[in-house]
Amino acid sequence: MEKERQTIITGIGHYLPPQVVTNFDLEKIINTSDEWIRQRTGIRERRFASPGVGSSDLGVAAARLAIEDAGLEVSEIDFIIAATLSPDHYFPGIGVLIGAKLGLPGIGALDVRNQCSGFIYALSVADQYIRTGTYQKILLVAAEVQSSNLDTSDEGRDMAVLFGDGAGAVILEANPAQDGRGILTTKLFSDGQYASELWMEKPSPKDRPTFSPALLEERRYFPRMNGRNVFKHAVEKMPQAVWAALDEVGLTIEDVDHLIPHQANDRISLMVAHKLKIPVEKVIRNIHRVGNTTAASIPIALDEAVKSGRIKRGDLVVLTAFGSGFTWASAVLRW
Repeated sequence: MEKERQTIITGIGHYLPPQVVTNFDLEKIINTSDEWIRQRTGIRERRFASPGVGSSDLGVAAARLAIEDAGLEVSEIDFIIAATLSPDHYFPGIGVLIGAKLGLPGIGALDVRNQCSGFIYALSVADQYIRTGTYQKILLVAAEVQSSNLDTSDEGRDMAVLFGDGAGAVILEANPAQDGRGILTTKLFSDGQYASELWMEKPSPKDRPTFSPALLEERRYFPRMNGRNVFKHAVEKMPQAVWAALDEVGLTIEDVDHLIPHQANDRISLMVAHKLKIPVEKVIRNIHRVGNTTAASIPIALDEAVKSGRIKRGDLVVLTAFGSGFTWASAVLRW
């Protein structure tokens, strides 16, 4: 019997816009302080895209780096999956825009809207396509531009200090060597009863009309979060997702070489490590430099760790995320 195809990441890249925005820069426009932000989030700086730059633009830059890293020509990509909560337009999603900007007319493009868990959800979809032979070379892009819709008033400042812009991309192919490397499993979860605890409520097609002066007056188009409840669920659900994934493939936390949590808040990452009983030295954290880049945070951190030599061939890497929905997820891969 033929051995099942294993999906591997053959190329990876990330892109951060050049503008660095420090906590001291935010002090000038938000009623906050560097000390307050660092103590509660671990963030020191983040990147903001320039006006006129969308998530698809950042995504294309990351995609080109990943394609080059995989040693491919752009024309060899046969499917695109894009994850974002900040598309360039209300519709369509950014997948088709990335395809057009790369010069790939005609190939399919799928958009995944699972916010902070978007990269792992998209990775799970790509894994199934590769395993079944439906597609051969998949480009997965996660990109965010959130700096353009931050509420800098006192009501919104707790969220406004969190987010940064950026993109990460990977190329997924079947592992020809069948040497055990690749995605071992992905685990996906959700509970929509908590949707209003972390969401951007408006604009909504439920309203007639969807867009009105009242929409601007009520300021409900800004993202809102019940921070305490989100924190509580995140530090419970992310470890549970990791344990479920490891159990499925017959491994334990002691087998893990690197844990990459979604970079939501450094206090969350450290609490997840504590609950998992994994040494903090094994936890990859970059939120202090890039902020919370939502769907893009895991591939950005993964690329940095790979390119710096921290993640080596054969290492066991676990990814986990939690965010709006609520959704949470995990993935185990042998690099």
